[in-house]
Amino acid sequence: METKVMEKEFLDMITAQKRIIYKVCYVYANDEDDLNDLFQETVLNLWKGFPRYRGDSKLTTWVYRIAMNTCITFLRHTKNRPQTIPITANVARKLADEENKAGQFQELYTLINQLGKLERALILLWLEERSYQEMADILGISKNNVAVKLNRVKEKLKKMHCS
Repeated sequence: METKVMEKEFLDMITAQKRIIYKVCYVYANDEDDLNDLFQETVLNLWKGFPRYRGDSKLTTWVYRIAMNTCITFLRHTKNRPQTIPITANVARKLADEENKAGQFQELYTLINQLGKLERALILLWLEERSYQEMADILGISKNNVAVKLNRVKEKLKKMHCS
């Protein structure tokens, strides 16, 4: 593929998938600096993998997988960080306005940030209304395992909310 054509296709893809990338990075970031770093690292990893994307899976599935793997790798390399990741008020407020769910949105993401890596990924994909099969493809687990783990995560969030 000619370089200029590939660059344009990549930039168009990033523009179309920016919201997905941002949401995944947001769930794994400590603050706005981490959010920006994760976003840039994810875009870099997408660029590196773009020439090898063959269309075997949906583009969104591929983007989710790269973004989540990038964020999880980031967490592994920052072992000194706390398990619970606080949400900055500015970022939470911007997203809440966008989604029209102000207080509930911030509370939900505060609870989500207390979950483990796989649990966060599952609930994020569920909130994005991805099918169980698509979640399984993105996370590399079986469809049945998605259903079981997702039910457990939902129950865990309910208990956390009531506490």
